[in-house]
Amino acid sequence: MKEIRFIDLFAGIGGTRIGFERACKNLNIPCKCVFTSEIKKHALKTYEENFGNHIIHGDITKIDTKEIPDFDILLGGFPCQAFSSAGKRKGFADTRGTLFFEIERIIRNKKPQGFILENVEGLITHDRENPKDKFGRTFKTILKILEEDLKYKISYKVLNAKDFGLAQDRKRIFIVGTKNKLVDLENFEKKQNRLSKVLEYDVLPEKSKLSELLLKHYPIEKLYGKSIKDRRGGGENIHSWDIELKGETSKEQRELLNLLLKERRKKHWAEKKNIKWMDGMPLTEEEISSFYSHKNLREILGDLVRKGYVRFEHPKDLVTKVIGGKEHKIRDYDFNKPKGYNIVAGKLSFEISKILNPNEITPTLVATDLDKFVVPIKDGLRRLTVREGLRLFGFPEDYKINVSKTKAYDLLGNSIAVPVVEAVTERLLNSLD
Repeated sequence: MKEIRFIDLFAGIGGTRIGFERACKNLNIPCKCVFTSEIKKHALKTYEENFGNHIIHGDITKIDTKEIPDFDILLGGFPCQAFSSAGKRKGFADTRGTLFFEIERIIRNKKPQGFILENVEGLITHDRENPKDKFGRTFKTILKILEEDLKYKISYKVLNAKDFGLAQDRKRIFIVGTKNKLVDLENFEKKQNRLSKVLEYDVLPEKSKLSELLLKHYPIEKLYGKSIKDRRGGGENIHSWDIELKGETSKEQRELLNLLLKERRKKHWAEKKNIKWMDGMPLTEEEISSFYSHKNLREILGDLVRKGYVRFEHPKDLVTKVIGGKEHKIRDYDFNKPKGYNIVAGKLSFEISKILNPNEITPTLVATDLDKFVVPIKDGLRRLTVREGLRLFGFPEDYKINVSKTKAYDLLGNSIAVPVVEAVTERLLNSLD
């Protein structure tokens, strides 16, 4: 059988390549990677260690198409930050977003038999003209280029890693094209897993002030699946005052803080203050007394301010300011309005943001959160190991990442779910002549 020649663009640590090569092996099709491109230094080091003597080319924008050998299949998980809800979502206005046009350039010149592209789910709706539109302008542009300009038959589907045997909720869109036939991306066999199946059980817990306070206030099983942040979230959130992180809190103070957390979002307070509504505004002592009556209310609030659970501040209104010669709508303090009490909210700037549930799957693992997710074990809490992270993405057991843990988390958070690539590749190869 003819050898399939493929190229691996924006290669990262090679997850797409591994999935592609596994599929070829499953189908008894010989394959060869004839070109690789990646620019991140610690990704290059890891790729080289795992794929042996292989030339890795740098910035694809600086490589002439003539320098790329002929190939059959293009693999390209082009950078997703430009379309991701975790970023600023600038799309094609972001230089990373324009890297799609490098894919277009290569496909236009080399005319491969097919390709597999991958990106975040948000690519579909990015830059919508109307909130109810199925597609945004960015995705429409991509489809037009691939279908109308380059004349490929295009299939696309949002696929979730949790349906392919991984213990991670990770949705990504796969765009698959061939010259002659639509590739069926429906009805993949579903395989389920859970976090406990990938954990290493000989790793010791890590000690910190936050973990000690959590274990002091809750039995380990009650921490499963909890987030640590001072926001609403029902029973899913543990707040700083629940574990007395900033100082001791009384039952009355905790009751007040939980009420204030809800009340400060209500729109009638903005109407009363004659300001544009915002999600979380300071309320005066008089306003607070309307939903929490206590003879020592002022003393309770003052103590919470001193400990740092609450701020005493003016409300903010939406105002127009000229910045750099242009008008911008921004939130700014209205010093003409009376000060009120507001929760110091948001994700806590501490080492834990979420405690994973071993009996379930993990949320989407991204580079910015991986080092703040912890696993509850018999004697305490600890971070995911790099090996566990690799398993959550479907990498083989002999895969090596010999970089710092921080860099390894960065590489994994930007990686791809290997079994999903494997399944999609099998469908693509079976559709080719």
